[in-house]
Amino acid sequence: MPGVGTSRGERLGKLGVKTAQDLLFLFPRDYEFPAPPARIDNLVEDQPASLVGQICETEVVSRSAGKSVFGALVENDTGYVRILFFNQPFRAETLTRSTQVMISGVPRLSGLRWEFVHPKVTILAAGESMPEPKPLPIYPLTEGLKQVDLRRVTKSLSASLASELKEVMPGSLLHRAAEHLRADGFDFQGPLPGIAQAISQIHHPANESEMTAARLRFVFQELFVMQLALALRRRQLTTNLKAPTIETSAMIDARIVKRFGFELTSGQRQAIEDIRRDMSRRFPMNRLLQGDVGSGKTVVAAYAMLATAAAGYQSVLMAPTEVLARQHYETFCEMLDGSKVRIGLLCGSIGAAQRRDVLQKTADGEIDLLIGTQSLVSGKLDFAKLGLCVIDEQHKFGVAQRVSLRGDGIDPHSLVLSATPIPRSIAMTMFGDVDLSTIREKPPGRGEVNTYLADDQWRDRWWAFVRQRIDEGRQAYVVAPRVEATVSEDDDEAVEDVSSVQSVFAELSKDVFSSYRVALLHGSMDHTSKQSVMREFSAGRIDVLVSTTVIEVGINIPNATVMTILGAERFGLAQLHQLRGRVSRGAFAGHVTVFTDGPQSPEENERLAIFQKTNDGFELAEADFRLRGPGDLLGRRQSGLPPMKIADLTRDIKVLTTARALAQAIVEEDPQLQAEELKELKEQVMRRYQSRLNLGDVA
Repeated sequence: MPGVGTSRGERLGKLGVKTAQDLLFLFPRDYEFPAPPARIDNLVEDQPASLVGQICETEVVSRSAGKSVFGALVENDTGYVRILFFNQPFRAETLTRSTQVMISGVPRLSGLRWEFVHPKVTILAAGESMPEPKPLPIYPLTEGLKQVDLRRVTKSLSASLASELKEVMPGSLLHRAAEHLRADGFDFQGPLPGIAQAISQIHHPANESEMTAARLRFVFQELFVMQLALALRRRQLTTNLKAPTIETSAMIDARIVKRFGFELTSGQRQAIEDIRRDMSRRFPMNRLLQGDVGSGKTVVAAYAMLATAAAGYQSVLMAPTEVLARQHYETFCEMLDGSKVRIGLLCGSIGAAQRRDVLQKTADGEIDLLIGTQSLVSGKLDFAKLGLCVIDEQHKFGVAQRVSLRGDGIDPHSLVLSATPIPRSIAMTMFGDVDLSTIREKPPGRGEVNTYLADDQWRDRWWAFVRQRIDEGRQAYVVAPRVEATVSEDDDEAVEDVSSVQSVFAELSKDVFSSYRVALLHGSMDHTSKQSVMREFSAGRIDVLVSTTVIEVGINIPNATVMTILGAERFGLAQLHQLRGRVSRGAFAGHVTVFTDGPQSPEENERLAIFQKTNDGFELAEADFRLRGPGDLLGRRQSGLPPMKIADLTRDIKVLTTARALAQAIVEEDPQLQAEELKELKEQVMRRYQSRLNLGDVA
């Protein structure tokens, strides 16, 4: 391509740009705006400014070793300024006396005269006034590439090839989208531009309105195509799959609620109503239940499983850890003591004979509720009449693991639990084909949790506070980020890392809590040891549990009200909040203090400051999303959705909302996208999402 060449082409390749099309769709990551117009007699030092004037004097001063300075005086009716360029003598060829110019830069005072060093200079026609400032695109770069290179080549390329691009967005849709977006506060004129105009304007907009409209066109298209695929997938799930009809009468409802022994919160009751409605239909429920830590999601899942058993079907619950699976099992056994509901447990530590027995009883329909871990999907597992799958802590499992619980033939209903509140934009993308229920309030009678950020000098006072709480009959957690101690060389001396759980346990059990019962828990311990420790802690026979994050999910010890988190800078906001949730399980007030390793104090860490400020998991989820972005927050893209090319889920939530609403409306109007004006759009949806979302029936 003209203006590229071999060397520049190789550098573009490092950005993933191999073809003309790649370069057309290498979108600017931001824009640079010219400095605002200013009068010379009103200039402010170090404040960017633009002005128009005429060159009235020039000079080139040569220095040693071939160095030089080009200077010129620019005047208008508000005064004089001097412009300087170092080692650019060629400027004298174009910046001559009487030339009309616009200069933009940062002024500085030199004596009594204003100077601009290396300003941006635009040559104007004689008498021409200041043109409307144009936003300048800022592209991602790699070594050896400059912004000026990419601006020049994208301008040339869009001029010659933009008209060759195929339009996939119907004009009527671009009009509807523009109306929605303007109602949301976006400032641009007319409909969203067509593809050729949008490509030209996104690379070289004449003004801010053109820049906004062009960017919105591509952001909307990217999000709309994704939402259209998700809407098609959602419709496919509700029309093509068949599930057992599970209806709950008033009598069954009363019998189940009586088993709980307490009054449900309004959020729990609403979630149950959502589930009852879903499960009474002939197609599978596909619902995500999210709630803050301690909001009572497990109770809602228990209701759904008992309703399934009452209808004569089996249900299965998969937990992310064996500790949590056994806790669920024991909870169900206690809750259903004396009932006819049969419960089974399947996890890695059970013996071969017991495993065969559970598998056989499940296949024969002699187990109503089966609870387990990944062991549920690691071998052959048959159900006689599977009606409901419950996945606890969905982000701990991959898509393949979740799908493998769904059998052949009749599809079971699916309920996914998440104690990590999901940012709104993620809920509309990663879970765009899933119905969402949210529990925001906690059951009554829960104690408040106080969170503190502590420096090292607080440690002795804090440990004294912990001992005082233990003396009152409470229990405590101490959380460290790693299992094993690491050793580093510091001034030729071996220094042990105090943030390892083993080091912390050794220190606390011998010194700080030497007169108390201290135990160790981490993921590398064998199952029997872990279960023994948890039973002892639950029974109140351990005062202080020194642990890794193995306790972060689901552990329910109401008497444990104090937590110390060491090396807190190593944890994400969601993980910190999950840990804090362990001390908000009962009526006593909870206390959490975080310490950091290294020189930075907790107050200097933005994430920890946010953690200390709010106990609301939904607020923390949005803050975490802003701080870390979708890539870090989601980890591996378990949803199967491709990465965004121009849309930014942290910034474009309003566009995403519009795209979702219009996509759902179009699928309602035309479920197979058969209209002629949707032909090209349907092809793009299939190219991008058919294999990822299994949209074969639509194709």
